[in-house]
Amino acid sequence: MRFLFYDSVTHIEKGVSITGVKSFSLTEEFLRGHYQKRAFVPGVLLIEAMAQLLGWLIIYSHDFKLSTFLALTEDVIVAPDLRPGFTAEIHAELISTSKRDSLGKVRMCVGGREIARVNRIIYGHIPRVNPEDLQKLFGYYSGLNGAVQ
Repeated sequence: MRFLFYDSVTHIEKGVSITGVKSFSLTEEFLRGHYQKRAFVPGVLLIEAMAQLLGWLIIYSHDFKLSTFLALTEDVIVAPDLRPGFTAEIHAELISTSKRDSLGKVRMCVGGREIARVNRIIYGHIPRVNPEDLQKLFGYYSGLNGAVQ
C-alpha cells in the first residue's frame, strides 16, 4: 500500500513553487487502531506530506527526466498534538536545483496559521527514468490530468 499525503495540487510554477492541500480526517487509514482514546496526526506525516509535494515540483521542473530521493531535512518545526479534522495547505519553494540535487523549503498552514515548516530540505536526483511514465504518475497523483505540459 502506498500512502499519498496530499490530496491535490492547486498551483505549480515550474522551477519556483508548488501548492497543494491535504485533509487529515479521523478515518485516515494510518490512524486506524493507532491510538486508544485520542487520535493525533504524527508530525512525521506532516513532514512526509511536505516532502512528497516538493519532490514532485523538482521532477516537474526537470521535465520528468529524473526522479528524487529525500537526502536531508534540517530546521524542522512541527506543532504538537494536532488532532484529525483539519485541512492543511502546503506551500513548497525550490531554492536551487542542478542535475545532481535540489534544495528547497516548505511550510504547512491551517487557516493561515503555520503548523509545520522545513527550512532546509535536500533531494538527490536519480537520472535514469522514463519521463512519460513519471508524467502520467504526476498527472494521476496531482489531480492535474491533462493540465501538465
